[in-house]
Amino acid sequence: MLNSPFAEHRLLNLYFQKAPAMSYQAIARKYRPETFDQVVGQAHVTSTLRAAMARDKLSHAYLFSGPRGCGKTTVARLLAKAINCQTNREGDPCGTCETCMAIARGSYLDVLEIDAASNTGVDNIRELRDMAQYSPSEGSSRVFIIDEVHMLSKGAFNALLKILEEPPKRVFFFFATTEPNKIPRTILSRCQRFDFRLLTRDELGGRMLEIAQAEGATLDKTGLSLLVSLAEGSVRDGLSLLDQVIAGCEGTITEDTVVSAFGLVRSQLYVELNEAIIAKDAARALRLVESLSSTGHSLDAFARGVVSNFRNLMLLKIDPELAEMVDLPPEQIEELGKQAVNFTEQDLLALIDRSGQHFERIHRSTQPRIML
Repeated sequence: MLNSPFAEHRLLNLYFQKAPAMSYQAIARKYRPETFDQVVGQAHVTSTLRAAMARDKLSHAYLFSGPRGCGKTTVARLLAKAINCQTNREGDPCGTCETCMAIARGSYLDVLEIDAASNTGVDNIRELRDMAQYSPSEGSSRVFIIDEVHMLSKGAFNALLKILEEPPKRVFFFFATTEPNKIPRTILSRCQRFDFRLLTRDELGGRMLEIAQAEGATLDKTGLSLLVSLAEGSVRDGLSLLDQVIAGCEGTITEDTVVSAFGLVRSQLYVELNEAIIAKDAARALRLVESLSSTGHSLDAFARGVVSNFRNLMLLKIDPELAEMVDLPPEQIEELGKQAVNFTEQDLLALIDRSGQHFERIHRSTQPRIML
């Protein structure tokens, strides 16, 4: 059984006892929440779990579903900590006792986390089921965290049914998935389900700004706004982007810094495109495309941005007060507002429709420059 994830887990504990400390830790791991209060944007989940923990009314199986990078596995680990924590504080793990620290390292024998994408077979789940029959070796409870549980095979799901229906005492199952629709109803009916959501711009921006300050980096509004826009509500994606830009840049992180770091198309280029359209100057628009192509920018990304550009113009045409829905610096929003006057709503609807259709063609094309 040395090739099983469970044997590897047992060996992992020995590794962490002997391995030297890493010199650098990714920001997404370094600032992973240690208590439920530190989890951003999922209060509807954490408040319920904390209350259930404090009243000793935890279910034996939970399903955490939602988009990528929004805290599903993090909350599962926090709940595992709270269950086994030596100094549990009203449903919250302390984060500092030996048990909490061992779970955070992944070296606690009674908390086993496996990836269903690489352990899909019925034999893996049968071994897990056998392990669940034994008493906890270190803590008060045994916890199994299965990530991307929808990847399990039909036979593996069937092997789970019995133990989920009649679980051993002090054994808990926490499942995380981005595709709950692929999980059999027989499994869903045996779990309490919590749906996670993507973070709002303010929530994600606040968290990224807080971490940037802790890392000694300076983020201006334009740089923060662009990073938040690129993350699309995912905390993990946002922190990975922040980590990359901090590592590769010096001084204040601005929009230009982020654009250079990731090879993005500058938002000012869309303002120039609008001017060409208003002037009905096809040659100017073609020179803009030539400039993008010659400098190695992604034409696919530019085409995607064209759709967003017309959407922004439409918002400002309908009502200038909708500027808060446009993810651009104030000075560019002001420029777009002036340009929007030159379009009718019907024009912009047609431009959005046409650019959306052609983006799909450009995205699939082997000749994106010609299609653009």
